[in-house]
Amino acid sequence: MKEFDVIVIGGGQAGLALGYALKRKNRRFVILEQHTRIGDSWRQRYDSLVLFTPRKHNQLPGLAFPGEPNTLPNKDEAAEYLELYAKHFELPVMLGTTVMELSKVDFSFQIRTQDSLLYAKQVVIATGPFHTPFIPAIANSLNHTVNQLHTSQYKNESQLIDGTVLVVGSGNSGAQIAVELAAHRPVIFSQGESRSYLPIFIFGKPIFDYMKILGLLDAHHSTWLGKKMRSSPDPIFGYKKQVRELSRTGALRLVPRALQMNGNTATFADGTQATVNNILWATGFRPNYDWLNVPNALDSHGRPIHQRGITKVPGLSFLGLPWQHTRGSALMGGVGNDALYLAEHL
Repeated sequence: MKEFDVIVIGGGQAGLALGYALKRKNRRFVILEQHTRIGDSWRQRYDSLVLFTPRKHNQLPGLAFPGEPNTLPNKDEAAEYLELYAKHFELPVMLGTTVMELSKVDFSFQIRTQDSLLYAKQVVIATGPFHTPFIPAIANSLNHTVNQLHTSQYKNESQLIDGTVLVVGSGNSGAQIAVELAAHRPVIFSQGESRSYLPIFIFGKPIFDYMKILGLLDAHHSTWLGKKMRSSPDPIFGYKKQVRELSRTGALRLVPRALQMNGNTATFADGTQATVNNILWATGFRPNYDWLNVPNALDSHGRPIHQRGITKVPGLSFLGLPWQHTRGSALMGGVGNDALYLAEHL
């Protein structure tokens, strides 16, 4: 029987940061990662993905992110950094391991993978917030000739058919892809909620330097500032100039929320319509813990019930959740603080 002090489910940035902290405490632990290579969750994103946080704001505890600190890494460099991190600290990661069920057995947790049973007194779920791609129900009314892709499936323009692309979703990924595609074909960018655009650099310095100084990244979710930030949509970093210029030339058409689809026609909240050939759903993800068979760990919406990652179930914790503690909890460079805190309270 394979028993550990702690089992960490998820070998991404959160799980690896916790691994660093657990190793420093000489805990007997293992990190379970479903991909066959560390960093594959980044490698599998769309080809042109560039992080909006500079390298110096992406480092995990104990190891700097390689390269010029104020430059923006691409998704492959993020993947390589995670792989380097695990190797540098010799973290025990079981690759290609899918958790089929997590349950409580007497005073321990039992984890059933595709080929074994593992046991631990404590389990940390570090699978992050990106589980099941979300596509709204209106997509079901589209004609089969419309080419539909969620951003989790999208790699590059070669997957699209000729004609107009409708990008639905107002986050950073939606903005980046919309700007990229508008250089080659007509693009309609549907933003369901108004978003502010912030520059990535101000007077030659990363905006995250200023956000750190002003306490925006470290604002606790229960403070006045934290509550105000949580109640507002996340800003889009960069792309304001490109969106404005492309809109002026007509290459990019900005429209409000997509309310209805019929055949190959989309209807928007302002009553306007558009005929589309392709739709990219940049509509995010929903949590999926179907494999978690432990009572009182999730609320009625399937979301973790926790205080700074610690649940009411003794020995069960979460790590890597948005706003787990602060705004920075959702960022690669912020998850380390939560990992170090959790390691002290396991």
